[in-house]
Amino acid sequence: MGEKTTTIAEKITDTLKKNYMPYAMSVIVSRAIPEIDGFKPAHRKLLYTMYKMGLLKGGRTKSANIVGQTMRLNPHGDQAIYETMVRLTTGCESLLVPFIDSKGNFGKQYSRDMAYAAPRYTEAKLEEICEELFKDIDKDTVDFVDNYDGTMKEPLLLPATFPNIIVNPNQGIAVGMANNICSFNLKEVCQATIAYLEDEKVDISKYIKAPDFPTGGNIIYNAEEMKEIFETGRGSFRIRAVYNYDKKSNAIEITEIPYTTTVEAIIEKLVSLIKAGKIREINDIRDETDLGGLKITLDLKRSTDPDELMRKLYSLTPLEDSFNCNFNILVDGHPRVMGIKEILYEWTKFRINCIRRRTQYDINKKSEKRHLLLGLEKILLDIDKAIKIIRETEKEKEVIANLMKGFNIDEVQAEYVAEIKLRNLNKEYILNRTKEIESIDKELKALNALLKDEKKIKKVIAQELEMVAKKYGRPRKSKIISEEKIETLSKEDFIDDYNVKIFLTRQQYIKKISLVSLRAYSTQELKEGDEIIQEIEATNKSELLLFSDKQNVYKIKAYELEDTKASSLGDFIPNIVELEEGENIIFVAAASDKYEGDLLFAFENGKLVKIPLRLYETKQNRRKLINCFYGRSKCVAILHITEDIDILLKRSDNKVALINTSLVVKGNNKKAAGNQAVKVTKKSRLEAVLTVEDFSGNDVEQYRATSIPAKVQSIYTQIELNI
Repeated sequence: MGEKTTTIAEKITDTLKKNYMPYAMSVIVSRAIPEIDGFKPAHRKLLYTMYKMGLLKGGRTKSANIVGQTMRLNPHGDQAIYETMVRLTTGCESLLVPFIDSKGNFGKQYSRDMAYAAPRYTEAKLEEICEELFKDIDKDTVDFVDNYDGTMKEPLLLPATFPNIIVNPNQGIAVGMANNICSFNLKEVCQATIAYLEDEKVDISKYIKAPDFPTGGNIIYNAEEMKEIFETGRGSFRIRAVYNYDKKSNAIEITEIPYTTTVEAIIEKLVSLIKAGKIREINDIRDETDLGGLKITLDLKRSTDPDELMRKLYSLTPLEDSFNCNFNILVDGHPRVMGIKEILYEWTKFRINCIRRRTQYDINKKSEKRHLLLGLEKILLDIDKAIKIIRETEKEKEVIANLMKGFNIDEVQAEYVAEIKLRNLNKEYILNRTKEIESIDKELKALNALLKDEKKIKKVIAQELEMVAKKYGRPRKSKIISEEKIETLSKEDFIDDYNVKIFLTRQQYIKKISLVSLRAYSTQELKEGDEIIQEIEATNKSELLLFSDKQNVYKIKAYELEDTKASSLGDFIPNIVELEEGENIIFVAAASDKYEGDLLFAFENGKLVKIPLRLYETKQNRRKLINCFYGRSKCVAILHITEDIDILLKRSDNKVALINTSLVVKGNNKKAAGNQAVKVTKKSRLEAVLTVEDFSGNDVEQYRATSIPAKVQSIYTQIELNI
């Protein structure tokens, strides 16, 4: 017998936990999501390398040199490091507050195709504002960890003196989550943070009005949208391009575009619109971007209204775009979506900790110095004794021990005294040094008071923010425009409107035919065994309400239906709307913008009701409405009336009554049952509702009733009534 082999099947959930989850967490924590200092690890490693290279004060060096040095901290490859560097430069114009002063071609944020030069051609150094990123980094303000091979130390965070996390835009896609942080003006952020430090309940919107982007543009301000973004860290706002009209050359010059798009994307969209015949006012498009900045020129045809054209282009092209906010930030290793106040709270907590650590570092250093000076002060009592001890000590290693014994000082103090040069072992030098003890005591007292008082620490943070705002603050690049002042065009504005006829068939086909086409060929083509059950007039922009036999209403726009000819079968309704199983459309109503008129519903139980059409109007673009009319009895007819008319009610036992719809009660909700128009029996039911078109030419006045329930009378000329 062969050996019996067994295999152990591993659960897929265990495999994911073991292999995929560590990868996912690595991407979230170590790559894609920024931390409270505003940087992802790749940014931090690059900037810290440049700081250690002395590029904060010195001149520029080749980018290739920076990339090579950064690889000691970041092993992801030179191309990835250089791409990170490009985004942080002044030349790229990707950041509102760039951190790298660059020389050479670094591409542009607003251009997709403008390639940046190779690192051997470009040069860079740190911008002056980086002093605020690395302030007191050597004073134990932040934690340091080993690099990937344990040969160097690198900071976990940078002790930035301003909330860089919301000053510069940041975007990243992790595993199962993403972040998209818009930038805000540095000066406004500093002022808001100072106000927040004084009062945590402050209204941030008094200081930060709206985002600000390095590419400029006009931000369309909606108070509710902005409030949601500020409070939750989620939401969206619109930003549109800036243009001016050159009357002399009859051309529009676009000089600022949304941060989310590029020159190439805009031009490609314009070209496709012109080819499709949707834009006819433009003669030529030129990309005139040069060293002076971005410029897209549109040469216009004569008599073109530039403002009207731009309104069209804002609707049809990326010249107006949305920025979707997702303020997802790592705090203590955990991703959190936060509003601005919450971000400022976490940044303030981080910065308070930096100040405390710096203060403790200063206290320790000054205490050490004071301790040494106290030892020196004891030497002052008998300098000759100190010299004698050193001179008479036979072995060097015994000097420290003898000084400790002779002056009752500890080893550290003795080491300090022993290291003093012979020329400095005089009374004047020792007196001058020991005088520092008094000033050190005062400094220590102030530092200890600062360490214990959070209010004082917040004042220090506020002073630093004031300095940053004063020294590095710049005017807004993105202007703010109130939404009320914006004239917008919807996609519907570009759809042609014309008169059409809508045909509904029993086998659930719907046709839209223009009146011009209908006059040319009026014989309707139908599927075998099918028949037209309704025919209405509408326009191409009308909203069509499709009523079903399950009390549902489906809404579509007439222009969503294909323009057909009478010889076509039309659109099959189940292909247009998602009907329930066994559901059929029994009536179509065409509604204009005003939703005028009433819908008259007639039911088998003899009840009639008028429902105002406006009750079916919705503010949201809802495609399906449920429970839209009375459902306890089968609906036998629906009529759309704008004024009261005569109708003939026919019962299944061939009895009729003529009434005016003014007798029918008007319901105040969609499910109203109405009132009894005719009585029904166990053997009869209301079967049909006929209008004037159905009984014109017939003498039906004899069946008129002036009140309801109407008395029904037998008819004998059924064929003449067009039933």
